[in-house]
Amino acid sequence: MSDTVLPKEDLKPVFDDPVKPPRDASPRSGNGLAVVALLLAIAGVAAAGWGVWQVHSLMNGHQQQTGQLLALSQQTQTLEQAQQQLSDKLALLPAAGELEDRRRLVAQLQGDQQRLSQRLESVLGASRKDWRLAEAEHLLRLGSLRLSALQDVDSATSLVQGADEILREQDDPGAFAAREQLAKSLAALHSVQQPDRTGLYLQLAALRDQAAQLTALAPEFIAQGDATRANLNPDDSRWRQWWDALSSYFRVDFKPDENVRPLLAGQSLGQVRLALSLSLEQAQWAALNGEAKVYGQSLGEARSILANSFNQDNTQAHALLASIDELKGRPVSVMTPDLGTSLDAVQAYLDHRRTPVGALEPAGTDKEATP
Repeated sequence: MSDTVLPKEDLKPVFDDPVKPPRDASPRSGNGLAVVALLLAIAGVAAAGWGVWQVHSLMNGHQQQTGQLLALSQQTQTLEQAQQQLSDKLALLPAAGELEDRRRLVAQLQGDQQRLSQRLESVLGASRKDWRLAEAEHLLRLGSLRLSALQDVDSATSLVQGADEILREQDDPGAFAAREQLAKSLAALHSVQQPDRTGLYLQLAALRDQAAQLTALAPEFIAQGDATRANLNPDDSRWRQWWDALSSYFRVDFKPDENVRPLLAGQSLGQVRLALSLSLEQAQWAALNGEAKVYGQSLGEARSILANSFNQDNTQAHALLASIDELKGRPVSVMTPDLGTSLDAVQAYLDHRRTPVGALEPAGTDKEATP
């Protein structure tokens, strides 16, 4: 390393400019350090927050993964249990040869069932008609019973119409005679007017209510002195005044204009009401059952009780008598037609259907001749 020698001219001190004292740089350097420290602190806080966020995210992800692992574990256990159950069921299944035998048996059973179903359907096709025809016969029997027992024309008409409808469904020319008799029975039933038994029963019930409220009226006597008392003069004799006073206590009428019934009261009136109610109730029963003779006798007894027990001027008794006379002329029974002919025709048709075809051929007509 060599030393550099400066010329003397360069070593000459310079005194032209006065020497300035150096400025104090400590405040500027202090502010810079503070800014740098603040920036570093902010950066540290940001880095710490980012780190905390990263840790929180990692913890959440870890928890989710843990939950998924638990769910997968449960699913795995469920699958294992299902696999175990399937294994147990497979262990219970028979062998392949046995399954093949069972399959053949099932196929054979299905074939037999189909053949039986076809045979049953062919048998029932004819038996259904027989059942329907038996139903028609039963309907006719019911209609005949309703006519003979209750004289119910409307119900009998409906039953005969039902039997005719069944024969029409058969579409058999052999049923012509039976349907002809049914048509005649229907025409006879339509010509009969059904009496209003229900209306008669209700009207008689209303009369029974009125009979329970009947009361007897006390007879009133009007003497001749009562009519002429207003025309008496004050100078009449004391004997006439005494006779008028005495006649207010009792009166004797030797020529009554009408027949006066004794006054009913207490137990006698109750007995009359009861007898009248029983007669009307018997008439109700006769109206419902079509007993014309019993109906007329019951209403006649009720009329006799009213006429013998109450006076003619009793308004209630008079109105009840008028109602009984009106109801007495009502018909309660009718002449019902006989359904026996129609029933015999239907039975003959059924016997003809039930007879085998071979039984109708005469004996000795075999087609195959014996050698």
